[in-house]
Amino acid sequence: MPMPTELTLHQQSRMLEIAFDDGSRFRLPCEFLRVHSPSAEVQGHGPGQEVLQTGKRGVEIVAIEPVGHYAVQPRFSDGHDSGLFTWDYLHELGLRQDELWRDYLARLDAAGVDRDTPMAAPAVSACSTRH
Repeated sequence: MPMPTELTLHQQSRMLEIAFDDGSRFRLPCEFLRVHSPSAEVQGHGPGQEVLQTGKRGVEIVAIEPVGHYAVQPRFSDGHDSGLFTWDYLHELGLRQDELWRDYLARLDAAGVDRDTPMAAPAVSACSTRH
């Protein structure tokens, strides 16, 4: 598992730059990280339950906290803060950034929305009570 040697949050360009001990270095946009958050809110609880994230173009990381020696937990400007980004996951995102971004844009297109479409409100199920 590659371990990070450097982690820099560039506020103005909204990029998280991370270098690893294998010599790799990645610049990951905040929007990219937000739409690929490993949280259940984004990934769902199993295959096919992913929630397409929209309206995240201007999102920023407002804080980033270490989690043990294996991850970081960013807090995004839209309030999202439940994703734990392990070093392995950040490395994978860096390696696959172009492919994952193309897939994300294709999913937006297939859904008939774009990066700036506001997120739809979560569906609320109606519950009935019998008396």
